Amino acid sequence: MTENYHAINWNQVEDQIDKATWEKLTEQFWLDTRIPLSNDLDDWRSLPDNEKWIVGHVFGGLTLLDTLQSQDGMASLKANIRTPHEEAVLNNIQFMESVHAKSYSSIFSTLNTPNEIDEIFDWTNTNEYLQYKANKINSIYQNGSPLQQKIASVFLETFLFYSGFYTPLYYLGNNKLANVAEIIKLIIRDESVHGTYIGYKFQLGFNELAKAEQEELQNWMYDLLYDLYANEEKYTHEVYDGTGWTEEVLTYLRYNANKALMNLGQGALFPDTAEDVNPVVLNGMSTSTANHDFFSQVGNGYRLGNVEAMNDSDYDFD
Repeated sequence: MTENYHAINWNQVEDQIDKATWEKLTEQFWLDTRIPLSNDLDDWRSLPDNEKWIVGHVFGGLTLLDTLQSQDGMASLKANIRTPHEEAVLNNIQFMESVHAKSYSSIFSTLNTPNEIDEIFDWTNTNEYLQYKANKINSIYQNGSPLQQKIASVFLETFLFYSGFYTPLYYLGNNKLANVAEIIKLIIRDESVHGTYIGYKFQLGFNELAKAEQEELQNWMYDLLYDLYANEEKYTHEVYDGTGWTEEVLTYLRYNANKALMNLGQGALFPDTAEDVNPVVLNGMSTSTANHDFFSQVGNGYRLGNVEAMNDSDYDFD
């Protein structure tokens, strides 16, 4: 006999975090087509060629990781849900990861020539460090346990993206590429919720494990982070050594690696704190409204209302 198919009932929500996350994500909805990227062309033309190369190629790397998250990451997480409402939230996250990937193409089409775009994607699809982290995360999505998959997802959302996010936030702090940075700030706002929510779901499962199983999983988690960070160091040197930003980017990465661990309810691995991060870049992570006029341009606050940046306390679900 065929089992009855059950409709999702949002009037009976088992986990209120599902409902709260759904509401936050839908309130934050945005599309790249509303951001006037062409207004950044004067700033773009003023950048030296080596910095233009960095902008294009870090966005190529981000496109790769968002493609991975939308195509494989959310599919793996949806195979092991605790509630039907969790699947609805993951569907929303999956769609927004596709929006993020598409947004980078909007940036490319505005700032780069067709030949430059082809070169960026050729580089992205063959760079050994990008491919290493993409394949490392995807292998966990395909073969890992449900809790390992959540760890990989949080590391991707809250850590690995940030070697790319550093660049537009740096320019924003120096009053350049404001509309490009507006898109990145919207993406960071999404990723903050994604990483926190998936980390919360991880903590529910982790707390159900026996002590010995928790310790085994923690060892696996920290080994994975060490491995990813070692690769990220090499990637950062390759991309940023020509500008002298490398050490600042690595500090920023270590800070966000600790944030990823916080999402997962774990202790920090690195000594770096917010005080160690370039304040210009850290301030750029704020999701307050950009100074757009309401006639020709649309800032995120105008569209969506005020959404605060994530605080340390937002990562604590105890």
